[in-house]
Amino acid sequence: MRDWFKPWRTTGDDDYPVRIRPGDPGWAHTGLLVADLEPGESREVATGEHEFVVVPLACEAAVVETGGSAYELEGRPSVFAGPADCLYVGRDASFTVTAPRGGRIALCHATARSAFPVKHLRRAEIPVELRGAGQASRQVQNFGTPDVLDADSIIACEVITPAGNWSSYPPHKHDEERSGEETALEEIYYFEMQTERGGGPGRDGGAGAPDPIGYQRVYGTDDRPIDVLAEVRSGDVVLVPHGWHGPAMAPTGYDMYYLNVMAGPGDERAWLICDDPSHAWVRGTWDAQSVDPRLPYP
Repeated sequence: MRDWFKPWRTTGDDDYPVRIRPGDPGWAHTGLLVADLEPGESREVATGEHEFVVVPLACEAAVVETGGSAYELEGRPSVFAGPADCLYVGRDASFTVTAPRGGRIALCHATARSAFPVKHLRRAEIPVELRGAGQASRQVQNFGTPDVLDADSIIACEVITPAGNWSSYPPHKHDEERSGEETALEEIYYFEMQTERGGGPGRDGGAGAPDPIGYQRVYGTDDRPIDVLAEVRSGDVVLVPHGWHGPAMAPTGYDMYYLNVMAGPGDERAWLICDDPSHAWVRGTWDAQSVDPRLPYP
């Protein structure tokens, strides 16, 4: 499990406490950089053979292309406040990202064979999907999916799961190229947790202060084994190189957010999944249930 569960600050450095890169052991196509920036602090990025999506997690952001245009990204106070503006930058480019008031930012990236134009994705234009029903209800913010963003290989989205609910469920996989049925995509899960809205004791860090946690499951087959059951906190990462993944579990009292970054070796950029046959029947129960009334967030 240690190969695929990456607690906060175990993969990076002072510039990027989270640093997942193609070329890491067992990892080939996707990457993620997360930084906490002081007011006015910047990071410079050369994309090289990768394409990037800039995602303000808890900040506003200004992005300037080297020799090109400047973009102001409308942010948010936290990842539980709905979508933020995002910016796509293709391969063979460079840019500087700044947080004028400080805060946390994510730079999603993936290997790319072709360059695509820069695109500013405004928060009001990002599709927000309420998926599942009952205790499998969750909110999906599709800023980087194929029907929203033109790109070479990267697929990315955000998911908010209210306290007590399960998401990434039924367990599913996407690790084979099967035309029209499944695409081979490795996947990054980056987590943030919070005490559920309107609940919990004080946050002064003293005795009895909340410790928001969640759980993520990944399991494989006899031919391609993998076995992860991780207790996750804000800033933690779970990598899915292959296998069934789900559920992502938000215990009672704690809301869960995760950022997904996917890409793979195939020519088709599509999110095609296969449910674990032992649990696929769960989808059929949603027709008789309502979506959790706590959604959408905020």
